[in-house]
Amino acid sequence: MRAEQVAGDTVNLQDVCIDGNDIYWVEGRPGEGGRNTVVRFSEETIREILPRDYNARTRVHEYGGGSILVVDGTLYFSNFDDQRIYRMMGDCITPLTPASMRRYADLIWDAPRGRLICVMEDHSGEGEAVNSLAAIDPESGEISVLASGHDFYSSPRISPDGNGLAFMTWDHPNMPWDSSELWMAELDRTLGEPKKVAGGTDVSVIHPVWSPEGKLHFVSDPSGWWNLFKEGEDGPENLLDMDAEFGLPHWVFGLSTFGFLREDRILAAYTREGTWKIAEIDTEFGDMEERTTPMTEIQSMWIGGDLAIVKGGSPSMPHSLMRLDLKSGVMDVIRRSTDIYIEPDMLSVPEPIVFSNREGGHSHAFFYPPRNQEFRGMEGELPPLVVKSHGGPTASTGSTLNPWVQYWTSRGFAVLDVNYGGSTGHGRAYRNRLRGMWGVVDMNDCVDGALFLAGEDRVDCSRMVIRGGSAGGYTTLCALAFTDTFAAGASYFGVSDPEMLAGETHKFESRYADSMIGPYPDEKELYWERSPLRHASGISSPVIFFQGLDDKIVLPDQAEMMVEALRKRGVPVAYLPFEGEQHGFRKKENIIRSLEAELYFYAKMLDFEPADMIEPVVIENL
Repeated sequence: MRAEQVAGDTVNLQDVCIDGNDIYWVEGRPGEGGRNTVVRFSEETIREILPRDYNARTRVHEYGGGSILVVDGTLYFSNFDDQRIYRMMGDCITPLTPASMRRYADLIWDAPRGRLICVMEDHSGEGEAVNSLAAIDPESGEISVLASGHDFYSSPRISPDGNGLAFMTWDHPNMPWDSSELWMAELDRTLGEPKKVAGGTDVSVIHPVWSPEGKLHFVSDPSGWWNLFKEGEDGPENLLDMDAEFGLPHWVFGLSTFGFLREDRILAAYTREGTWKIAEIDTEFGDMEERTTPMTEIQSMWIGGDLAIVKGGSPSMPHSLMRLDLKSGVMDVIRRSTDIYIEPDMLSVPEPIVFSNREGGHSHAFFYPPRNQEFRGMEGELPPLVVKSHGGPTASTGSTLNPWVQYWTSRGFAVLDVNYGGSTGHGRAYRNRLRGMWGVVDMNDCVDGALFLAGEDRVDCSRMVIRGGSAGGYTTLCALAFTDTFAAGASYFGVSDPEMLAGETHKFESRYADSMIGPYPDEKELYWERSPLRHASGISSPVIFFQGLDDKIVLPDQAEMMVEALRKRGVPVAYLPFEGEQHGFRKKENIIRSLEAELYFYAKMLDFEPADMIEPVVIENL
C-alpha cells in the first residue's frame, strides 16, 4: 500500500439525498485540493454535476454536514468560499442568500410554503456566533428567523402534513450527546410555541424522524443506551429496550440511522459490541427482524421511496454507499470511497480485543497484525506497534477496511485502534467514563491496550509508538508526557494545552472540556495538571507534529508552543505545518507528505530503513 493510494484514490462520501429514483451525495476529493463536489447517480450512471468553481461545504459548527438538498431535480447547496446558499437548476447556478457573515446547514424543504428551512449561524456580531432556525425564500432571498434563544439548533424536520416542525436544541455547557432536547411546534409562516417532547439533563436526543402518519420518533438514552423512542401520550415510549446503540454522536449535520418502510415498520441500524447490523422493527409490538448485510460498520442511512442508501463498510470493504431495494431486498454498491484492491494474503483483518481497565471494567480496541506475504520479519522478532487514538473524543473507531491501517501493516507494523473510555457504541456509562477524566482514562486505555498486547507477546514492547489527531493528539501527548510506554509519537493538529483550548476554540466545542475536565476557570489547576505543554519536562520520547495553519478548532499555537518546549529541552522533534489546511487534512499532496513523513520519523527513531523513497524530514535534536 503506497501513500499515493491512501491519499489520492480515496474520497469522502457524505450528505446523501434521495430525489425520486435519483441519488445525490457530496464527495470530498483530496486530488482536487479537498474540494467537495456533488454527484448524481441516475439510471445506473454516476455523474458529477457541480462545476469546479464551487465547493459544497458548510462551516456551521466548523465540522459542517447537511450542506445540500435536492428537490425535484433542483440542487440547493452551501458554498465553502463565501458560505452562501446557491440554487442549481439545470446548468444555471444562482446565489440565494446575500454575502454576509452567516452560515447555513441542515437544509430541508418546506413544500406548503415553497421555502427552505435550515440552521443558521451568524458571525456578524461581537462575541460568539448566534445560532437559530431560519426560513429562506428562494425567490427573494429573504431570511426570517423561526426560532432563537438556545445556544444550538439542529435537525429541523417537517411533519408529513406540513403543519408541524420538530427540532433539537442544547445549551452551554452541554454537548448534544450529554444533554439535549427535542421540541415540536405548529408551523405556518412563523413558528408556534414549542413543546418539549423529550430530553433534558443527562439525557440526549438525536435523529428525529416523523412517521408517515405524523408520529414523531427519535433516538434517546434515558435507559443508558441510545434506543428508539416514539412520542407518547404520557411521554416518550421506548420501542425496543436493548443494550445497543441506535444512534451516532452529533458531530456533523445530516446523520440518520433509521427511517420508515411504512407506518408500523422501521428500518434501523444499530451497534452492539462494536458490530453494526440492520433490522426491521415493528413499532407496535417491538418485534425485530435482522436483515443480512455485508457491513460491520454503518455511519448513516437514508430512506426515500423504495430505496435505502447505507454508508458503511467491513474489514474487506472500504466505506461505501450501498443501495438497498426495499421491495426485493437486493443490496448492491453504487460508490466506494476507494477502488483500491488488496489481495487477501496482503489484507490485515481487525481482531476485536477486550482488555481490563484500571476501573475494574473492560475496554475495547481493534488489533491489526502485520500482513505482507512478500516479506517476513527476523526469526524470533516481534513486530513494532502503532497505537491509534481516535479523535473526538466522543466518537469511535470501526472495523471498516482502512487504507491508512493497511499502509502500516503492509510495512511490518501491528496497529492497535483503541475505543478508549469515552468512545461511543458501548452505552452512556462507557461514554461517561471520560467525564472529568479526559487525559487520564483515554491515556490509560491506550497504554494498557499496548501493554496487554506486549504481555501476550504479540508486539515488541520496546518499539511501540502512539499517534492521534485532534483529541487523539491530546491523548498521544498525554501518554508521552505522563508515561514512558512509547518510543515515539505523532500528533496531528492535537491539543497540547486544554486551558488554551478552552479560551480560543470555536463555539461548538468552547465548553466541551467543562464535562471532560471541569468548569473553567474554577478547575484551572486541574487543567494545568492535565496539560502536556505544562509537563513537557516529562517527555523524553521523540515527537513529530502535523498542523494545518488555517485550523480554527485547534489553533496552530497548540503545536508550535509544544514544539518550542521540546526543542529547548533537546528532545528530538519535527514540525510540518501546512498552508491552506484546516482541522483534518483534505489535500492529496499534504496527506501523502504527512503519512510518509510519519513513517520516515519512526524509521529514524526505531532504527530501520523504510522501503519507500521518502523526502527527508528535518528532525531537530536528533
